[in-house]
Amino acid sequence: MSDNRVPILMYHAVASEPNDATRALSVTPEAFARQMEVIGDLGLTPVTTADLAGRWRSGRPLPRRPVLVTFDDGYEGVHGHALPVLTKHGFPATLFVSTGWIKGAHDTGGGLDRMLDWDQVRELAGSGVEIGGHSHSHPQLDQLGDAALRIELSRCRDVVAGELGARPVSFAYPYGYSSRRVRQEVRAAGFGQALAVGNDLARPAQGPYALRRVTVRRSTGIEEFERLVEGRALIRTFARDRALTKGYAMVRRARQVRRKATRTRV
Repeated sequence: MSDNRVPILMYHAVASEPNDATRALSVTPEAFARQMEVIGDLGLTPVTTADLAGRWRSGRPLPRRPVLVTFDDGYEGVHGHALPVLTKHGFPATLFVSTGWIKGAHDTGGGLDRMLDWDQVRELAGSGVEIGGHSHSHPQLDQLGDAALRIELSRCRDVVAGELGARPVSFAYPYGYSSRRVRQEVRAAGFGQALAVGNDLARPAQGPYALRRVTVRRSTGIEEFERLVEGRALIRTFARDRALTKGYAMVRRARQVRRKATRTRV
């Protein structure tokens, strides 16, 4: 695999007993620990999202066999289970927080399972985990009007800045959904790069606001995980996901057309 094709792993919860809402996209603590061992055994070099995008933007070379470990939403197990493993290996990572789901003054009560609090987020940030934005309330951003979209982005940015003392520079789209309009607003909000899903390797040609990731699930066995980080058999592994995504994209485009037509009539 060349330096121009980088696996970005997308995790959500790390939990022994997740609830039904997060079960499919959670991994057990034991599985996560073994997966990080595989990354070390294969000689891969974890980097943060900001580091990857910055190197591609400047033309600086990447380290040998780069890989990204990313987490979405802000589940408590990222601190309780993932952080000790990352610290053991000396691996950096990126956590994308939905600020309205983190326990504390800004909590909207929308979190799907046990969520982090801001003290834990600060500890993660101090331990080599980049904290990025993931919107405030985790909506499908491309389905929002312009004003609501800007509020989601600016509130997420400002809450992270207020809690951590620095603005987030990386973003991940909730559900992986974006559009040209959404990407333009993410850039205007001050984020330097953003991640989608796509279940493919990331490449500079995708552009800094549409970098693709591969999904790690509870059902991901260790042999499949090795294939993911080595960029092998991705089309076959995610064939069903691609078919479902394509079909749902058509439904969502039809909804957008209907909404635009309704606004025009009004």
